[in-house]
Amino acid sequence: MKKNELKKQHIIHLGFSLAILFLITFISSRAFFRIDLTSERRYTLSDETKNVLRKLDDVVYIKVYLNGDLPIGFKKLHNGIRETLDEFRVYGRNNIQYEFINPSESNDPKIREKVYADLYQKGLQPINIQARDKEGGASEKIIFPAALITYKGVEIPVSLLSNNVSLTADENLNNSLQTVEYNLIKNIYNLTNKKTDKIAFLEGQGELDEIATGDITRELSNYFSVDRGAINGKPGVLDGYKAIIVAKPSKPFTEQDKLVLDQYLMKGGKILWFVSEVNVNTDSLGKGSTIGFINNLNIDDLLFTYGVRINPNLVQDVQCNMLPINTATPGSQPSWTPTPWLYYPLLSPIVEHPVTRNLNIIWARFASQIDTVGSNPKVKKTALLKTSTYTRLVNAPLAISLSEVKQTPVRKEFTKSNQAIAILLEGRFSSLYRNRLVRSIIPEAEASYKPESVPTRMIVVADGNMIGNDVRMTAKGPMVSALGYDKYTRQTFGNKDFIVNAVNYLTDEAGLMSLRSKEFKLRILDKSRIADERLKWQLINTLGPAVLIIILGLFYNFRRKKKYASTK
Repeated sequence: MKKNELKKQHIIHLGFSLAILFLITFISSRAFFRIDLTSERRYTLSDETKNVLRKLDDVVYIKVYLNGDLPIGFKKLHNGIRETLDEFRVYGRNNIQYEFINPSESNDPKIREKVYADLYQKGLQPINIQARDKEGGASEKIIFPAALITYKGVEIPVSLLSNNVSLTADENLNNSLQTVEYNLIKNIYNLTNKKTDKIAFLEGQGELDEIATGDITRELSNYFSVDRGAINGKPGVLDGYKAIIVAKPSKPFTEQDKLVLDQYLMKGGKILWFVSEVNVNTDSLGKGSTIGFINNLNIDDLLFTYGVRINPNLVQDVQCNMLPINTATPGSQPSWTPTPWLYYPLLSPIVEHPVTRNLNIIWARFASQIDTVGSNPKVKKTALLKTSTYTRLVNAPLAISLSEVKQTPVRKEFTKSNQAIAILLEGRFSSLYRNRLVRSIIPEAEASYKPESVPTRMIVVADGNMIGNDVRMTAKGPMVSALGYDKYTRQTFGNKDFIVNAVNYLTDEAGLMSLRSKEFKLRILDKSRIADERLKWQLINTLGPAVLIIILGLFYNFRRKKKYASTK
């Protein structure tokens, strides 16, 4: 009797379990959900990303050139990219297609070199790493931590590696993982967005020309339609542009142009200023010395009204870049020696903000210090770039000589710590012309005049040289160098990434820049313990699961025998 009751009970339990399983299967087939159990929501895409993916109307094809025999850190980055793309496919369905390619797959060196050259021509930047074997030997390996994204015949390159020279390799790889989603979805959004936003470089006040800004113009062309032009006192001439870039003006602004700029901002326009308050003639400096004069640009009142003041001084920073100095004796062959040049500060980005998060240090040249002024509660001010702890300010006008490199900096003189060089302003700005007769400046501007802006943004950088690239004259014409690249130290600083992020932040309507704030906790393994305890953990990971299953099986059989023995 007991056996029959037990058998009946087992049948009921089986039927009940099958019913629950069927119900779960039925619900899951109709209700879509995903569970992310990580504390930092590592595998959860943002709502902004999901919206972009759901709106895709054609296939986006992604080729990732990070595959093959990779070092552990890059293998982790490879897996992170694959996991992100798998999540993209959940929401983009068949409109997201991808493949991983090993550019070093061929055994023929000539074929590999051709592949490398083709990828480089397409804008993918390689890196050389030292791969070590178990015996301690090292070999050089070329890796392309980048991708090509194609949509309707248009192809753009995407870098997937954050490279900050002040961080360790593990920290850089972790930062790269944090920005994978942003780097991919931002470019997908730009490719698939049917409306291409327009931005413009301002001309007419002696700004840097299209060659001196050639590299950043080419980079911004991946995201925007880029124009150049002068205001010429015409009201509304800027209204069709999402953002305006003022790149190192050297002549005074007219009141008419200032009014047009002011009203452009009041209507919600965005402005990115790169202003050198002190003019330094670098050609004269090459001869040994020069004079730094205060620039009269006639925009101090404009910026002051908005909430900032660029001071007429130059920053000297112990944390600085090098300048080649001829240290040979007179009459002998030149001997160029890299020497710290205090007027070339290396600026530390503010980590917490989306514009500067995970960026390499920024190279400034003859930068000034910038203050926040005014008490407008409707404007929020954020310092994006600052100098180091050991900073000094020298007021203009001043004499600058290359002989200064022979003087050892006295630390007690460098007491102006963490001086702001770039400031972001966000909110509702007051017009400079609020209490003035606008019609006396531009008669036709009075009808549409606004005394206060709608919510908008601007960034003011107290260094006009930050946006300019070097230009080398060749037999084929001017050759534009990469922005932020120093030909003497052969380092590439974060200038280009900073400017691209700044423009994207100013114009960001889809909210994608918030993805740059995503943070993963860096969990670095103890390498010394790995070496010492390698065999122990290998045994635990390989034999441990098998031993555990055997123990559970024995326990289950023991309980089963005991249970059925009691029913007899």
